[in-house]
Amino acid sequence: MTIDGDSESAEETEFEEYADLGATTGDAMDIAETSMDRVRELVPDETLGDRIRQKAVHATGDPEFQHLVRFSGAEESAVVREGARAVLEERPIVTDITMVKSGVTGRGHSCDLRKAIGNGAELAAETGMTRTAASVLELDKQGVYDEAIAVVGNAPTAALALADCIEDGTRPAAIVATPVGFVKAATSRERVREVAEEYGVPAITTVGRRGGSGLAAGLTNELVHVASDAREGTVDVETDATPAGAD
Repeated sequence: MTIDGDSESAEETEFEEYADLGATTGDAMDIAETSMDRVRELVPDETLGDRIRQKAVHATGDPEFQHLVRFSGAEESAVVREGARAVLEERPIVTDITMVKSGVTGRGHSCDLRKAIGNGAELAAETGMTRTAASVLELDKQGVYDEAIAVVGNAPTAALALADCIEDGTRPAAIVATPVGFVKAATSRERVREVAEEYGVPAITTVGRRGGSGLAAGLTNELVHVASDAREGTVDVETDATPAGAD
């Protein structure tokens, strides 16, 4: 006889892999698996970089989005490995706004998950800068972004502020930056790429105007999934190879 607690624990384990897709029932998991199978028909499935491109396509429903993903600060799969190692080391995950934070899975990691927005109100009032930019600067003043996974999914000014912080010496463990919009979005991601390359900070960004909170959360969740696979021995985050004996 299975007690309720054991049943709930088994269900959590069964659906943990697809937690970021919202799969909490058998039917939902079938949909999630079928969806990812179709994505793999459209996007190569050979490297850790490919996994990020697959997640970008899945999150946007657009096969062309695979061509808009950029990796900076290291070779593309090395960027993913660095992000996954940061998850394994339980580094904080710091998002720009609440929506991105809400989209990051709570399963498969023990990272402290927090948002920037809500900090720096006095700085925003004094300077006239956006609340998100002020929030990033305030948290950076507290040392929050050093060795953290910095995620920007909405606000271009947050990405620009983060780039300034890196130029001033802050070193996130990894960055996911996909702010969306017609004003400063593309240029803010370009700025993140520039400083990431210059200072060797692993960063995942996109080009163009498209992006958003769902995409940023999805890419962050894929770093969590790579870390989970590394924990289970099916992915080696030290190299791009699949461990011997793994499926």
